[in-house]
Amino acid sequence: MSSEFQRCIDSRKLTSFKATTDMIEKELKAAEYDSMRAKDSLQDDDPKWATIQGYYAMFHIARALIFKQGYREKSHRCLVTAIQELYVDKGKLPIEYLHSFREAMDLREDADYGFIYSKDSANSIIKSASKFYEYAKQLLPGS
Repeated sequence: MSSEFQRCIDSRKLTSFKATTDMIEKELKAAEYDSMRAKDSLQDDDPKWATIQGYYAMFHIARALIFKQGYREKSHRCLVTAIQELYVDKGKLPIEYLHSFREAMDLREDADYGFIYSKDSANSIIKSASKFYEYAKQLLPGS
């Protein structure tokens, strides 16, 4: 177990959690919805909102994945750490998805807090979210 993963557990930003299949499915539906809305926002020439929605599509996919492993996050950064520990480090998820998720998180923060965004970065997040979703569905029950 990595020290960062242990820190998230010790600080209770990552806790044990017994998720049902319905809860995992709800996260996937939220990801689908956010992805659809991100595409609509980009088409409506609102790349800031598309960036935020695209990130949240990825967030819900990551949540579904850690739910399956018996954890729940209380920190976006600890969610990234959990994906690394529970999936990437165990060879269940290619590292490119973790990199895309981290990049989306940074771009979302730039858009939300710094008012820095672009159509290109929003489009990149939307494409990455779609790839992440398709890969994650293979790892999740009932998807």
